[in-house]
Amino acid sequence: MKICRFDDNRVGVIEGDTVRDVTSVTEDLPSLRWPLPFGDPFIAALPELRSRLEAEAKAAPSILVSEVRLLSPVANPGKIIGIGRIYKAHAEEAMSDPGIAHGHKVETDPDTIRMLLKANTALVGPSEGVPLRFLDRRNDHEMEFAIVIGRKGTDIPAERALEHVAGYCIGLDMSLRGPELPSSRKSIDGYAVLGPWLTTTDEISDPDSIGFSLGVNGEVRQRSNTSELAFDIRSIIENAASFYTLYPGDIVMTGTPEGVGPVHPGDIIEAQCDKVGRMTVEVRAHQPGELAR
Repeated sequence: MKICRFDDNRVGVIEGDTVRDVTSVTEDLPSLRWPLPFGDPFIAALPELRSRLEAEAKAAPSILVSEVRLLSPVANPGKIIGIGRIYKAHAEEAMSDPGIAHGHKVETDPDTIRMLLKANTALVGPSEGVPLRFLDRRNDHEMEFAIVIGRKGTDIPAERALEHVAGYCIGLDMSLRGPELPSSRKSIDGYAVLGPWLTTTDEISDPDSIGFSLGVNGEVRQRSNTSELAFDIRSIIENAASFYTLYPGDIVMTGTPEGVGPVHPGDIIEAQCDKVGRMTVEVRAHQPGELAR
């Protein structure tokens, strides 16, 4: 199943090139009182909502995907976890390109999973676009296969890791280059794009063999496969859960392959991922006073 969030926080099920509006299922979500619990309540309730989503989608009105505004399929992640230089070829390109490394030491043969956290206010959907800041500096695209956590857990062993996954998305870990720590350069508003929808785990039996690509203005810049990761998806989840409690709606962006490069206002990013989908993202300049959401 492919589940999206669109327009004014509507919920839809994707069928081909159409969206079936099933927003009524959110009426079953528990009303939240302060203090709010960790995690996204819709993602947490997804197993119980699944049969109703399927039933209502059959009778729901359909809308062309091209006519809706796609938001991030996860509304309220507890955290966004990024992975640094987990594709060997990208580590090698970072070492050879001072514009990427910016004087930082780069290990070209990843021997550990290097995590970072991106601010929740960085999260946007594909139709919201990327509002670039610091236009006098280099801003790069980084396409990533993204994991959405579905079940709470910590100290999760690799052999049980996929039991805690709700589904997968395309992620763009937009990155400002410079001397600051990665968690600040990658946490700018709009620098975490997630979409085009959530593809549930039953549609992706092997997340360790997923091809994906990214183009800018029609030019392919990144093309790889999750089989090229230095660590598999299960190990990435196991590692994250050894540091943090993972909650429904937490997002893990699994790192980018070689081919990262700068984008500028007016550019169009096209990202495609096997079994997940395709999304188009416009790049623009941040406007003074523009708020995250």
